[in-house]
Amino acid sequence: MNKHFDSGKINQAARKIGLSLAAALAASFGAGATAQSIEDITLNVYKEITCGCCVGWIEHMDEHGYDSTAHHPADITRVKLDLGIARQYHSCHTAVTDSGYLFEGHIPEKYIARFLADPPENAIGLSVPGMPIGGPGMEIGDRFTPYQILLLFEDGSASVFAEINSKADQ
Repeated sequence: MNKHFDSGKINQAARKIGLSLAAALAASFGAGATAQSIEDITLNVYKEITCGCCVGWIEHMDEHGYDSTAHHPADITRVKLDLGIARQYHSCHTAVTDSGYLFEGHIPEKYIARFLADPPENAIGLSVPGMPIGGPGMEIGDRFTPYQILLLFEDGSASVFAEINSKADQ
């Protein structure tokens, strides 16, 4: 059975301050989340206040119909760890849907939509570790670095969800 955050508790927790937010999110796992329509998806994005590439990624998601709200916790690493994202999967921002799925880093929207349309069993979300040049929010002219999108599981493991070898793959 998949475990996901209770959307009511996420919305309440998002209004609390500092690290209590992460603790409330981590403590609010519940069962029964299903696939979502993009029109219904709100992303709570946790990022450093000064990070411009995160703003670029949020704009990418909002241009595709998502509704995003940025949050600036005092300790972004602690939030990620409390949400169950191991350090090797970290990037600069973490997005959490109302149903509790996690999206770490510069993941192209079409892969998030594919994940949400049919969430794999025991998956908690996706990650693009690091900050690959050319991904959404990380555009620098025509430069591009191939990267992998990882599927994150409840037990802390990961597998390759998609290989991004060109800008066209995004």
